[in-house]
Amino acid sequence: LPGHGDSPPAKTVTTAQGRVAFLDHVLQELGMRRPVLISPSMSGRFALPFLMARGDRLAGFVAVAPVGTKDYTSKQYQWVQTPTLILYGDRDTRLAPQALQSLRHLPGHR
Repeated sequence: LPGHGDSPPAKTVTTAQGRVAFLDHVLQELGMRRPVLISPSMSGRFALPFLMARGDRLAGFVAVAPVGTKDYTSKQYQWVQTPTLILYGDRDTRLAPQALQSLRHLPGHR
């Protein structure tokens, strides 16, 4: 992810809108139409804003205990119509319960 690990800092992804634009650009460059977006852990900072803004462009969303779930209200989650699979480890006592508490408001989740 830009700005993480060994990648250089990227000003374009400091906002949710910038991260949506970045992910949108990546998907366009790869020629992907209606992909299933898989979002483990830190990638939630990119995937969740994309899901909220452009979820209609996804065939599905797989959330693997993503971070950033508390950034949205239950009402915002309820607007998302993208089929969603929520995955988490039952031994993950930190991220999993937090993510599940928020993501369970998605109407099309399993």
